[in-house]
Amino acid sequence: MEPTTEVILTEDGRKNLSEELDELKNVKRREVAARLKNAVSYGDLSENSEYDDAKNEQARIENRIDQIETMLAKAIVIDRKHVKTKEVGIGSLVEIRQVGSSRKKQEYRIVGPAEANPDNHMISFLSPVGKAVMGRKVNEVVIVSAPAGEVKYRITAIRK
Repeated sequence: MEPTTEVILTEDGRKNLSEELDELKNVKRREVAARLKNAVSYGDLSENSEYDDAKNEQARIENRIDQIETMLAKAIVIDRKHVKTKEVGIGSLVEIRQVGSSRKKQEYRIVGPAEANPDNHMISFLSPVGKAVMGRKVNEVVIVSAPAGEVKYRITAIRK
């Protein structure tokens, strides 16, 4: 992440990051500190794999804390109340169907890259599908470049 880059989050995304930060600071840090204290009690640290593992975990936790604090400090939170349903934007829940296919409709929440999670139907506005649908309206057909070639989707609904 670039130092000056804004981080676009939905309110849920901000809440989830805040909860993760709280967990890391108030639970995980203490757990690792206890592991380190226990590993130190074994003596010689030069060949102590438990100490090395705990130090690595501590570094990972501190890195993630720093990452989340930076994201939250630079966050622009998209309030769902202000999401429009006339055209697709960040925060929109967009329903699409592949043109010429009998496959069922797919539904995605358009979010910023920091919050994207395709497994939970949350895609970045910078992803191929996200880029294709941004600013578009219901019944418009968009073309998405995919590894297997171009795929056409029709936007069937836009919701908050």
